[in-house]
Amino acid sequence: MTIFSSPNSDGSVKNTMPSYFYSPPLDVSVAFPQATPASLFPPCASDYFQLDDLLTQEERAIKKKVRECMEKEISPIMTEYWEKAKFPFHVIPKLGALRIAGGTIKGYGCPGLSITGSAITMAEVARVDASCSTFILVHSSLAMLTIALCGSEAQKQKYLPSLAQLQTIACWGLTEPDYGSDASALKTTATKVDGGWILEGQKRWIGNSTFADVLVIFARNATTNQINGFIIKKDAPGLTVTKIENKIGLRIVQNGDIVMRKVFVPDEDRIAGVNSFQDTSKVLAVSRVMVAWQPIGISMGIYDMCHRYLKERKQFGAPLAAFQISQLKLVQMLGNIQAMILVGWRLCKLYESGKMTPGHASLGKSWITLRARETAALGRELLGGNGILADFLVAKAFCDLEPIYTYEGTYDINTLITGREVTDFASFKPVAQRSRL
Repeated sequence: MTIFSSPNSDGSVKNTMPSYFYSPPLDVSVAFPQATPASLFPPCASDYFQLDDLLTQEERAIKKKVRECMEKEISPIMTEYWEKAKFPFHVIPKLGALRIAGGTIKGYGCPGLSITGSAITMAEVARVDASCSTFILVHSSLAMLTIALCGSEAQKQKYLPSLAQLQTIACWGLTEPDYGSDASALKTTATKVDGGWILEGQKRWIGNSTFADVLVIFARNATTNQINGFIIKKDAPGLTVTKIENKIGLRIVQNGDIVMRKVFVPDEDRIAGVNSFQDTSKVLAVSRVMVAWQPIGISMGIYDMCHRYLKERKQFGAPLAAFQISQLKLVQMLGNIQAMILVGWRLCKLYESGKMTPGHASLGKSWITLRARETAALGRELLGGNGILADFLVAKAFCDLEPIYTYEGTYDINTLITGREVTDFASFKPVAQRSRL
């Protein structure tokens, strides 16, 4: 390769590359005209068992509304923002207009959806873009729900209306650098002082944190040693938030490291209903159901993309859809999705009837993400070389599933939660090693 040299004004020489090295890439529709990219999203083809019949009229209406918005507003831009690892702030008002933030919360300007209605909106957002669904989940099913379930009446009145409209954005900080699965052992401290509390510590992997107006943070009470909850404003002195770079999945989500150095929180922003780690379970029970519906939606999008692609893409004189091995993989994906939806739907009904246990939620989340991973792998195979391009959705969805497989409890931890429930034996900590004779 030839490097061209040209003199600088001071007489030194700089190396320059020939101009053709800087030619912009071909648009994918020109470079690969045989198949339609995901910027024009395919119609839904994954409801093979007509599971929409399980939904109420209101639930079907909100599902349709969210689907239309995601396909029109998000699908044309998602690849660009995913590649750049930036958040499309200009779409927040459009997402706010859907009236899905706040999910199941009633009053305070929140939509008061059924948990099934809230879950299917999560799936519809994730079908087009998993990052957008995570943005809404963190804001709505974690931060807002904590305030709604555990906050004072004054806090609900103060924060929930603007959060419901996405006029202000929230994040939820539990995980720390040293404590992920073992979250109850967190080290961030809250010390009582006159008029409030001083928070010291660090949080990691906190979605939305780099631009959140409100941060819901959990810390250990220095006096009682119990876990308490607090609401911190983004401009609080001593608060620093920096973006985590170099992620391979959910790249649009702005995950951050939060550092708190003598951050003062007034008494009015202490969440009175959080007095132990168990109080977070009320929130996590709902959010884990919502998380279970994310991989359902992602898998639907993967199937829809593959279904269209196989009909458009031709090899050996025939569409890929005409080959037996393609049909085998496509139907395996379709079967996974039907089963995943039924498990997710049953989780919602158990919750609505007050019968859902932590083990139910954990099994649902772990099993569904496992099947989604399998579905994404099959989709990646079906698309061949295009299976590694974000333009055709599957590669992006493949990567986005990896953090979802991990957060809100890894597959292994959720399995152990269900295992504890069905055996009455907890196996989270290793058995103490016997001393050698």
